[in-house]
Amino acid sequence: MPESMQAQNRVELLHDGDACFSALLGAIEAAQREILLEMYWFGSDATGRRFASALAQKARDGVRVCITYDAAGSFGVDGAMFDGLRRAGAGVYEYRPVRMLLGRINLAAFNRRNHRKILVLDGRLGFTGGVNLADPWASVAAGGLGFRDDMIAIEGPAVTDMRDIFLATYRGRHRDDALREKMDGAGASGTAPVRVLATDARQKRRLIERSYLQQIRSARERILITNSYFIPSLTVRHALAQAAKRGVIVRVLLPVESDVPAVTYATRAQYGYMLRKGIELYEWSQSILHSKTAVIDGRWCTVGTYNLDYRSLAFNLEINVVVEDTHVAAKLEARMQRDMDASVRVDAHGWRFRPLGQRVLELFFYLFRKLL
Repeated sequence: MPESMQAQNRVELLHDGDACFSALLGAIEAAQREILLEMYWFGSDATGRRFASALAQKARDGVRVCITYDAAGSFGVDGAMFDGLRRAGAGVYEYRPVRMLLGRINLAAFNRRNHRKILVLDGRLGFTGGVNLADPWASVAAGGLGFRDDMIAIEGPAVTDMRDIFLATYRGRHRDDALREKMDGAGASGTAPVRVLATDARQKRRLIERSYLQQIRSARERILITNSYFIPSLTVRHALAQAAKRGVIVRVLLPVESDVPAVTYATRAQYGYMLRKGIELYEWSQSILHSKTAVIDGRWCTVGTYNLDYRSLAFNLEINVVVEDTHVAAKLEARMQRDMDASVRVDAHGWRFRPLGQRVLELFFYLFRKLL
C-alpha cells in the first residue's frame, strides 16, 4: 500500500453531509473517464438512491464506474439498487458477503470489514472521510439526522495513491481494465504535502495508529482530536497523558450520544484516567458526532475513516489522509475548536460523583471493547 508523502496537492475540507454530498455529486457529474467508489454504508434510502441514479447515468454515458460496498455496513440494503447499477454497466463488488456456514455466521469473516469511504474521479480528484452515502448524514431539513462529520477533497499526485488503494481491494467486472490503465490526470495542483495511509487487517494494521503516536509524542503545543468511537489502546492513552504532563494542551471531542450506545459507555470508562492526567474532554450533543480528525501543533492534520478503537486497529480496512500544511491545519483546527466551543467540557469533580449504575455499565461494556 502506498504511504509516502506526495507534494503539490490542492486540498479542500468539507463539513457535514449536505456539503459533502453536493461536492461528491458534482464531481461524479463532471467525471469523463472513470469513477471509483468504495463505501462502507451505501444506503438504499433517498440519499443512496440519489447517488445510485447519478452513477448509473454516468455508466450509461460510457464512463467506467466501479463500486465496492461492504456487506455488513450495507446490511439490509435493497439489492435491486445494485442490480440496477450492474444493468447500467457499472461494476459492483460486495466486500465479504455475510454467509452462513453450517447454519452459523462465520464470525471471523464477518468481523473483518471494509470501513473505507473513497471516491476517485478520472485519477485526478479524490475524496475520503467519515461520511457514508445514507440518510443519517443528510441534514434534518433534508430528511436526515444531521450527523456531524468531515471529509477531505484532494487534487494532485496523492490521488494516484488513493486510486491504487481502491484497486487493491476491488474485484468487480472491470477489474482487469482498471488495473491496466494508468490515469494521467494527477499532476501538481497545489502546494500541500499529503500522505495517504491505508491499513489492512494484517500487514499494516498499525500504520495509522503509528502515525498518530509519532505526532502525539513529538507534540510541543497542542493536540486536538475528534473521534466518534474513542476507545484508544493503552499505548495511545499513555502517549496523550505524557503529552499533557509535559505541558501540551490535549483536547478530545467526543459524542455525548453515539449511534452505537455500547461504545459511549466503553469510552466513558476511560474518562477518569484521562481527566486525572490533564486531558480536556468535550462532549458534542447537537447531533450524532461521526468525525475522525486531528490537528497537532497547527502543522499536521488528518481526516479519514480511522477510529481510535480496537476495531479500526485490528479488523477494518481504513484510510486516512495526512496533510502537513499550516494553512490546511489552521482551517481544520478552527472548525474543531468551534465544535468544542459549542460542546460541554467534562468536569473532573462532577465526573467522580456520577451514578453507580452508570459506572457499572461503563465497566461492563469496556470489558467487551474489542468486540464493539
